Amino acid sequence: MSSNKEFRVAVVGAGYWGRNLVRTFDRLGVLKKVVDGSPERVAEMLAAYPGLQAADSLAEILADPELDGVALATPAATHFQLGRLILRAGKHLFVEKPLALDLDQGRQLAALAEEEGLTLMVDHLLQNHPAYLRLRALVEAGSLGRLRQIRSVRHNFGKIRQEEDALWSLAPHDISMVLGLMGRLPQTVSAHGGSWVSPGLIDSAEARLDFGGGQSAQISVGWLEPEKRQCLTVTGELKMAVFDDTRPWPEKLRLYDHQIDWAGRRPTARPAAAAKVDLAESEPLAAQARDFLAAMAGARKPASDGAEGLGVLAVLSALSRSLKNNGAPVSLEAPADFFAHPTAVIDPGVRIGRGCKIWHFSHLLSGSDLGENCNLGQNVVVGPSVRVGRGVKIQNNVSVYQGVTLEDEVFCGPSVVFTNVINPRAAIIRRDEYRPTLVRRGASIGANATVICGHTLGAWSFVGAGAVVTGDVPDQALMLGSPARQKGWVCRCGRKLPAGLICPDCALAYRQGPRGLELKKEA
Repeated sequence: MSSNKEFRVAVVGAGYWGRNLVRTFDRLGVLKKVVDGSPERVAEMLAAYPGLQAADSLAEILADPELDGVALATPAATHFQLGRLILRAGKHLFVEKPLALDLDQGRQLAALAEEEGLTLMVDHLLQNHPAYLRLRALVEAGSLGRLRQIRSVRHNFGKIRQEEDALWSLAPHDISMVLGLMGRLPQTVSAHGGSWVSPGLIDSAEARLDFGGGQSAQISVGWLEPEKRQCLTVTGELKMAVFDDTRPWPEKLRLYDHQIDWAGRRPTARPAAAAKVDLAESEPLAAQARDFLAAMAGARKPASDGAEGLGVLAVLSALSRSLKNNGAPVSLEAPADFFAHPTAVIDPGVRIGRGCKIWHFSHLLSGSDLGENCNLGQNVVVGPSVRVGRGVKIQNNVSVYQGVTLEDEVFCGPSVVFTNVINPRAAIIRRDEYRPTLVRRGASIGANATVICGHTLGAWSFVGAGAVVTGDVPDQALMLGSPARQKGWVCRCGRKLPAGLICPDCALAYRQGPRGLELKKEA
C-alpha cells in the first residue's frame, strides 16, 4: 500500500496502556475501531476521538475486512489466546509486552505469524526511543569500545499489578535494550526478588545476565520504590554512556570519557565531564506505531519483531526459573539462527545453516547438513547423513533419503520421490546397496516426479511434473514423461530455450558441451 492512510487498525483493550495506543493510532489517521470490556472506557474513547467506532466484540473486529491490523493491549495472560485468534484471522498483530507468559506459546505465535506472512510486533517501546537508537548506533560504531557492563534500573511507586510480577511487568523493556546492545542472548542468568504486597508475587527483582568474555548486565526493577528511576548505564572500554529517560530531552543521553590512570601499580580514576548527545525529540510510541505500519506494508521488519520478542521471553523465562530456585544460575542455549516450527523434529547431530526455515511435521535425521537459507515445507524428511546445499527449496511431502545429495539452489516440488535402492523388499535390509543420487546446482524437479537412484541430474536441468527419471540428465536438459525423455533445453532462469539457444527473457546464450549446455556468453 502506498501510504499509512490506506491501513485500518483496531485497538483491543482501552485500559492503562490501550488508551495510549488509541491516541497514537488515531493521530496517524489509521484507527477505525476499539473494543473493551468496560462500557465506560469505550464511551470515554468515543468522546475523545470523533470518528472512532466501538466494536461489540473481538469477533466483530476479526470479521471486519477493512481492518488490516490489531493492537492488543489486554492482560499478559490473554496474549497467547487472543493473539492466535487475531493472526488466524489474517490480521497483523501489535501486542503489548510481554509477547506471552510462556516461551512455547510465544514460539507458537511467532511461527503462526511467519506461516501466515503477517507482521508480529511486540511493544518493546524503547527500541524506538531516539536516545536508545542513538546509543545503539554509537555502540555498533565502536565509539564506546568493547562493552564491559550494562546496568538498567526501572523503579517507581506503582502501578502494582496482579496478573504478572514486577519482573514480567517491568523488565521486558530493559532486557530488550540489553540484548539489542549486546547483540546476543546471555549464556546464563540469575535473579533474586522479594514479595511483600501479594504473597508469591514478586514486587522487586535483581537480575544478572552473563554473556561470557567478561561481559555482563544487571537489571533492577520494582514498583515499591519511593522515587521514579529509568536509567540505563553502559560501560565500554573507551567510554561510558547514560540513558536517563526521566531527564529533559537535552540531557537524556550523556557520554563520559572517564579514564583510569596507573601509577606505581595503583589505579586512579580520572573522571571527565559529561558530554550531552544531541537528539531529535520525538515520541517513541508514535515511532513504534509507524514502524508497525511500515512493516505491515512490507517495507521492513519492525525493530521489535517476533524473533526479538522471543529473545526477551527466553530471558524472562530463565530468570523466573532462577527466582524459584533461590537465585540459582540458569543456562540459555545460544539463539538459533534458523526457524523451525514447533512440530518439526530435529535429531542430534544435525547442522542447520543460517536463515533456514523448517515447517510443520518435518524431520531431520542425524548427520544431515543443511546449507544456508533452505526452505523445507511440511512433512519433509531429510536423512540420515544427507547433504543439502544453500538456498534449496523442498516443498511438502518429500523424503530425501540417505545417498541423495542436493547441491545449491535445487528445487523439489511437492511429493517428489527419491529412491536409494533399485530393488527394495520389506523383508530384506539393503543398506549396503544404496546407490548415490546427485542433483546438481539449480536443478528443478516438478511435483510428483520420481528419481530412480544411481543417477545424476545436471546443473539447471528441469524435470517436469510426474516424470520418472531412469538415467543421467544433462545440464539444463528439459525432461518430460515416464520414462523421462529429453524434450529440449531450459535457461538458468527457467525459460525453455528456442533453437538458437539464446534465452528470450534474460538474453543468456548457450552452446552444447560434453555435459549438456554450457554458458557461451552474456548478451
